[in-house]
Amino acid sequence: MEALSKTAMASMPVCRRGARAPLLVLGHQPHPRRRSMWASPSISRWASPSISSGNKQKMSATGKENSTTSVELDDQRRVRRQQRLRERATYQFAAVAASTLVIFLAICATYYRISWHLDHGEDFPYEELCGTLLLCLGGMVGMEMYARWVHRYMWHENDLGWAIHKSHHEPRLGPFEANDIYALMNAVPAIGLCWYGFMRPDVIGGLLFGTGLGITLFGISYMFVHDGLVHRRFPVGPIAKVPMLRKVVVAHQMHHSDKYGGVPFGMFLGPLELKDAGFEQDLEKLMAATTSSENE
Repeated sequence: MEALSKTAMASMPVCRRGARAPLLVLGHQPHPRRRSMWASPSISRWASPSISSGNKQKMSATGKENSTTSVELDDQRRVRRQQRLRERATYQFAAVAASTLVIFLAICATYYRISWHLDHGEDFPYEELCGTLLLCLGGMVGMEMYARWVHRYMWHENDLGWAIHKSHHEPRLGPFEANDIYALMNAVPAIGLCWYGFMRPDVIGGLLFGTGLGITLFGISYMFVHDGLVHRRFPVGPIAKVPMLRKVVVAHQMHHSDKYGGVPFGMFLGPLELKDAGFEQDLEKLMAATTSSENE
């Protein structure tokens, strides 16, 4: 028996540090954990608990970091949302206040001119009033043509004009942008024509007053459609559902896409400009896609 044991021991394979592997004889099976330990001698059973603890610590730290990052992102989103709401409220107040003031002054000035003629024993100034209204309409249409020309050749193709106008094609920081200075520049001749026409009590004065008023009304319409409806700098209410204006919106979005050579450069006649340039089908496809996405 002793000789048999010595023979069995001699036939056992030698493991790490001279230890011998367990002998699988007489139906004996090693413990599963002990068998796995011998099968993987490079892994120590004392190292396993420390690795598990380290993983738990890393997972805990990662969870805390993710939680902190999520909270910070939520705070940043909330701050940006509040900032956008304040900016929109600021611009809306400025737009409504300026429009109300201009319209009020125009009504008062027209009433005063008519009253001045009547107080001096003259007949009702039908000719002057018709001329004022016609030049008012002409001023609005003329401004659309002028805006198309100046937008292309002075703001896009001119380096100095583009230096200011490019702020309109970049993400805006704050309620206003450098491009807003062009609105003030267009307001100067409008105010001058209105003032001089108002101070001159004849038909020429009425025509000049009507021209200045037309430029002013175009500026107000442009502000509500372009700034409010297209770029959503402030809410515009029910005019967002007017079909014609929805087409104007998509046409101006095509201008900002830079895929059509900048066309259209005009605003209210932008769809016609796209048609003349051969992009009418693209406009219709984008209109259909916009309508479909809104219905969903």
